[in-house]
Amino acid sequence: VGKGITFDTGGISLKPGANMDHMISDMGGSAAVVGATLAAARLELPVKVTATIPLAENMPSSSATRPGDILRHYNGLTTEVLNTDAEGRLILADAISRACEDEPDYLIETATLTGAQLVALGERTPGIMGSIAFRDRVSQLSQDVGENGWPMPLPAELGEALKSDVADLKNISSSRWGGMSVAGHYLSNFVTEGVEWVHIDVAGPAFNTGSAHGYTPKRGTGVPVRTIIAALEDIAQG
Repeated sequence: VGKGITFDTGGISLKPGANMDHMISDMGGSAAVVGATLAAARLELPVKVTATIPLAENMPSSSATRPGDILRHYNGLTTEVLNTDAEGRLILADAISRACEDEPDYLIETATLTGAQLVALGERTPGIMGSIAFRDRVSQLSQDVGENGWPMPLPAELGEALKSDVADLKNISSSRWGGMSVAGHYLSNFVTEGVEWVHIDVAGPAFNTGSAHGYTPKRGTGVPVRTIIAALEDIAQG
């Protein structure tokens, strides 16, 4: 599953103008999923892969989602939207719910989801959350292939902060702390019990605004395609 916000202004909760041009990269997760799926096919990996890619543009308009709106998701849960710039998790919620209908053994989801990933881990290190054993397995594989994913926790109290008085969930916490894990907690509500899953936050690593380094070019980097392929190869080997 890959987040595909084709351009993100923040919507009614408008982003600052500075560097908004970088938001052409907010479809980095969906691009990585397409790339990894094509690579898996060309490598003829003996695994069955289904790519689920929610696509949208986040723009202010008379019909845009508003702060205070309540949305009903594909799996029936409801979300109180308190900030329209936390939109990626809203489309991922529906995509994850739909993907779980196919009863996968594993679910790998990636997104340029939070600025908090950059604050916590910087521009080159993806944050990986999810089912603990699978999270650790994918994190190690990510390090092995040079994408340097790092396992991150989902502390219970951060999930509690997403409870709403008028819906099942809020799309943001009232606290400024732990934003990357808060987003991971939000997504966990849409993963069917028993599915091994990981969420890979590549807000920084997916788009290189600095100089090229190693095999990483400027602009779109392809992260975490190598991580996903390594995980698929590992799954195929049992």
